[in-house]
Amino acid sequence: MPQTIAVLDFGSQYTQVIARRIRECQVYSKIYHFSTPAETLRKEGVIGIVLSGGPSSVFSSKAPIPDRKIFELGVPVLGICYGIQLMGHLLGGKVARGERREYGKGTLEIRKSGRLFKGLPKKLQVWNSHGDKLMKLPPGFAAIGKTENSPYAVIEDLKRNFYGIQFHPEVFHTERGIDVLKNFLAGVCGAAQDWTTKDFIAHAVDEIRRTVGKSRVILGLSGGVDSSVAAALIHTAIGRQLTCVFVDNGLLRKGERETVESLYKRNFKIDLRVVDASALFLKLLKGVDEPERKRKIIGKAFVDVFEKSLRKIGHADYLAQGTLYPDIIESVAIGDNPAALIKSHHNVGGLPARMRLKLLEPLKELFKDEVRRVGLALGLPREVVWRQPFPGPGLGVRVVGAITAEYLEVLRNADFILQEEMMKSGWYWKVWQSFCVFLPVKSVGVVGDERNYAHVIAIRTVESTDAMTADWTRLPYDLLQKISSRITNEVTGVSRVVYDVSSKPPATIEWE
Repeated sequence: MPQTIAVLDFGSQYTQVIARRIRECQVYSKIYHFSTPAETLRKEGVIGIVLSGGPSSVFSSKAPIPDRKIFELGVPVLGICYGIQLMGHLLGGKVARGERREYGKGTLEIRKSGRLFKGLPKKLQVWNSHGDKLMKLPPGFAAIGKTENSPYAVIEDLKRNFYGIQFHPEVFHTERGIDVLKNFLAGVCGAAQDWTTKDFIAHAVDEIRRTVGKSRVILGLSGGVDSSVAAALIHTAIGRQLTCVFVDNGLLRKGERETVESLYKRNFKIDLRVVDASALFLKLLKGVDEPERKRKIIGKAFVDVFEKSLRKIGHADYLAQGTLYPDIIESVAIGDNPAALIKSHHNVGGLPARMRLKLLEPLKELFKDEVRRVGLALGLPREVVWRQPFPGPGLGVRVVGAITAEYLEVLRNADFILQEEMMKSGWYWKVWQSFCVFLPVKSVGVVGDERNYAHVIAIRTVESTDAMTADWTRLPYDLLQKISSRITNEVTGVSRVVYDVSSKPPATIEWE
């Protein structure tokens, strides 16, 4: 087992970002449910614990509370946001509701550098997101930093190696936040900082073999980055025990099926089966305009198709998916997990509870950029590894409202032009995602001397590093003009093209 930093998840939207930042410091991190017994952490060789932030208040009757024995393990503990409040509350301090919420950028003043702020300036711009705050220190702690609204924004107990910070060091908005984490990992926990992508692959391969044993695995291969890397990783682990099924659900991009068949039959030695289920999906989606219902229908239909495919493939026990952490974090619901629901993904919330196959999701703790690094390390070609993300429900969530074969054809042709021009200009490789959206409205246009009352296509291009946040791309005007001109002139049924200038948050990347 590698040296492990445990991140206890109290429902923060940033929990996985914490784990990711730790891995960027070349230290292995693992996310645990907040209620994980201290004895489990001890047995797994945890050398440090991070208490994540979260949406709850320590005063709530449903506040997530960890096993108090984690403070008796003799390993360093770092509490972030809710984590510092939790430490204060459980270890004898006092937490109170602030007179005003401290949200967004703030200035942190360091009174004493100590181990946590070694080599850092006395003032830092940090990112806050809290309403409660620590008002009285627990016994053994000292305050070494403050913000405008929090006199105990940074606290430490040097004897027990307990630390608390009110701000979020894991987000890009916090100045030198990664250095704060490095100081905790290396300076406090004594982590070796030798964890690499190859280590992740070796660990994942061992875990897949241990989990699967001699069982068969079936994977839905879309040809996108996530499912391709998942397939390569699982194939490395269990070889011919893996069968990939490519489902033509009628919601694919132009030429998608032919491209995937050609690529994987030519370049990979993976058992690939192609199933044409387009008629079934379009029938099930007829008249459905609510996004969540679409996702549920598509997710269930995928599983049904897989299960029917087993009759030809033979028995399988596991359904493998290329689920990533951003999929999960947007799909969790309040309950056992204290985070909040944003939307369901067909890889997550759309799966029926009575599914006969067990799930295998080897990438579920990774972000997209980490998955790309894994893909490159596994030897996948550039055109696969750097392909832009494509949603599991496909064009089903890019046709706003009810889906028809006509709408899909219009969208495919428009999107093909967009991708072609993005490739030609080189912008395809510069942005996180670029795609077209079919809007269920019509607009008056002019073709020649005739009135043209036809549909509207929205173009969406965004820049991001992990899909948790995204900003709209400032494409050159001449490129936008060329794309718009080609779509309105070459795609029958389109009279107008608009450009989406919404960032995430408050919008999501996909429209549905």
